[in-house]
Amino acid sequence: MIRFIIRLYTILLMLDAILSFFPETSRYQWRQKLKKICDYTCDPVRRYMPQGLPFDLSPIVVVFLLYIFVEIFSFLW
Repeated sequence: MIRFIIRLYTILLMLDAILSFFPETSRYQWRQKLKKICDYTCDPVRRYMPQGLPFDLSPIVVVFLLYIFVEIFSFLW
């Protein structure tokens, strides 16, 4: 069950990252909710990332950390 939720969240992160290249989608309410959901985990990572990067790497870092989390806890259970 936890793996399913993490996979679903990973898909949402990827969708948010792709949609960020289309600024016209930011006016839709569903897009704003998606961004709010994804920013919940990406914002803490962004604080530690360099500021001058041409694109946001925080979703990649979050997906990597979620993958590590799943692997560690699947090993323990």
